[in-house]
Amino acid sequence: QVQLVESGGGLVQAGDSLRLSCAASGLTFSSYVMGWFRQAPGKERDFVAAITSGGAFTYYADSVKGRFTISRDNAKNIMHLEMNSLKPEDTAVYFCAARYGTWSISHYDYWGQGTQVTVSS
Repeated sequence: QVQLVESGGGLVQAGDSLRLSCAASGLTFSSYVMGWFRQAPGKERDFVAAITSGGAFTYYADSVKGRFTISRDNAKNIMHLEMNSLKPEDTAVYFCAARYGTWSISHYDYWGQGTQVTVSS
């Protein structure tokens, strides 16, 4: 079965950096668009970033553009989210997601369980 496992979350101070990882198994990773989403307490889950199956194209939410970088290593079946200049409003549970085939920033087939990121002011 498909498994997406996030790691790398934690408690940091504003201005710090974190690197999230998403390890994928049970799927042909290089055939999937991959994305990061986040959900803050009491709010809906929001799109953060996405990357095409080959890694050539990336797309970011305006709120993280210039601070976050999404990347993937298809040889290792892993995706990363490098988060710099973190702000308290970045506090959320971060989820990775996989979508087979075509590009989308909203409809994904598989989801991880999430990793908590907390940014203190």
